[in-house]
Amino acid sequence: MSQRVHPLNDQVSKHNIPYGEHPVEIESGHPPGLFVLFFTEMWERFSYYGMRALFVLFLTSTIANGGWAWQRDEALQLYGIYTGLVYLTPIAGGFIADRFLGYRKSIIFGALLMTLGHASMAMESEMFFYLGLGLIILGNGLFKPNISSMVGQLYAKNPAKKDAAYTIFYMGINSGAFLGILLCGYIGEKVGWSWGFGLAGVFMLFGMLQFAFSKKLFGNIGLATKNQIDTGAETEVKAPEEPAHVVRDRIIVISVLAFFVIFFWMAFEQAGGSMTIFAADYTNRVLVGSSGTIFKWANATLVVVPMLILTFVLGNLFKQTYKSIPFSNLFLGLSFVIIWGIIIWMLQREFSSDATEVPASWFQILNSFFIISCAPIFSKIWESRFNPSGPVKFAIGLFLLGLGFGILAYGGLSIPQGAKTASVSMIWLILAYFFHTMGELCISPVGLSYVSKLSPPRLVGLMFGIWFIANFVANYLAGLTGSFIDPIIENYSITVFFLIFTILPMLAGLVMLGLNGTLKNKMHGIQ
Repeated sequence: MSQRVHPLNDQVSKHNIPYGEHPVEIESGHPPGLFVLFFTEMWERFSYYGMRALFVLFLTSTIANGGWAWQRDEALQLYGIYTGLVYLTPIAGGFIADRFLGYRKSIIFGALLMTLGHASMAMESEMFFYLGLGLIILGNGLFKPNISSMVGQLYAKNPAKKDAAYTIFYMGINSGAFLGILLCGYIGEKVGWSWGFGLAGVFMLFGMLQFAFSKKLFGNIGLATKNQIDTGAETEVKAPEEPAHVVRDRIIVISVLAFFVIFFWMAFEQAGGSMTIFAADYTNRVLVGSSGTIFKWANATLVVVPMLILTFVLGNLFKQTYKSIPFSNLFLGLSFVIIWGIIIWMLQREFSSDATEVPASWFQILNSFFIISCAPIFSKIWESRFNPSGPVKFAIGLFLLGLGFGILAYGGLSIPQGAKTASVSMIWLILAYFFHTMGELCISPVGLSYVSKLSPPRLVGLMFGIWFIANFVANYLAGLTGSFIDPIIENYSITVFFLIFTILPMLAGLVMLGLNGTLKNKMHGIQ
């Protein structure tokens, strides 16, 4: 899932703050505070991606099916505005946390706003729907950059473990996205939209409560700057800055990467828009006979195995913290009991049904699944002698993204011009999500890493701000370009629509390859 770790404040304002009152480590060698943050972020991503999976489907669904029967272009434009603003507010949220509230209070206030936002959307009235979107946007701004920053502060005195910590945290992000899309999407489509939106809010609430009652684990970490100064916390010694021409060149590289990342996310974020429409209206999702049985077992495995792993992690956390943070563990344990209950109910309902209809939102879980499965492979490649430069990685990511859309374009060849519905094979969407995810693994973590490495210490926050602005532009353009799906289908075909997203990223990838030598020189030794 796209650039989900936002270490803005971790880079802007680090403090060597002593670890909390309980500096114990669980069996993995990491402090229990990491896993509190892991589960807090997991439930936040559950709520965000669970709601996002339903967003366009709800707006475009017919009145008879409980939706609002919006035109596709209207729904996709609103989707673009919403997902775009989600990447603007963290800039302000990081500033507010640094200057006024501190990370902890910002996370709690942000989580509260998002809980209220999801509850508001569950009302399904127009006023409350827009109110809910606004609350979620504001809450995300306070929550998102600051929880990532707290992960970094946990390791201020043990930086060697920071990369591993962020890897664990990234798994929590993708686990939450995976479960949220799967369960909120299923309940929203199969039971009722309000239930899906409401479920997202329930687990955002649990995430907030389990974090709020875990403060004993963090000591001074995450407190407002004044509180940190009062306790005598020492700030890091600033590293000497490079010569002016080196700084200038590296800022140019960051700006170029930020510009090209727009082409990637503009196409990639069709996942929640036009690709969801393709899944809902143009894909054969009804499976019969052995195909239906295979899907039921595959789906059950996809759900149960990650939940068993997460439950094992939860058990380890409980063993270390059951005395120190009992209320936090109570809410966290209760959330797992509920989620297991929903999973068992869902699987029992599906296995007892004669017909198998794959929810349109289900395909979005493939991104998280492929990330969890393939990220270790890419990590090994980047550590080997085959590790290419950053610009080449960007180019590869853009090519892979274009290839995914090329597969969708090929899969849509049989769909007549102007058709509003069709029934093509699911394999095209599955392959598209696979190649898109491979592209994401070449772009998202690599981009964040290069912004961190190339930015001068005094400008790290500004550089991440530029990165977020690029993501804002990309997400807005994703909704805007996706909204042209109907006129392009009517005048040409759905294949032409997806070919646009095939050609643009590949052209950008070719330009990036051409700039590789220049950009490497301007990095001045940064690899």
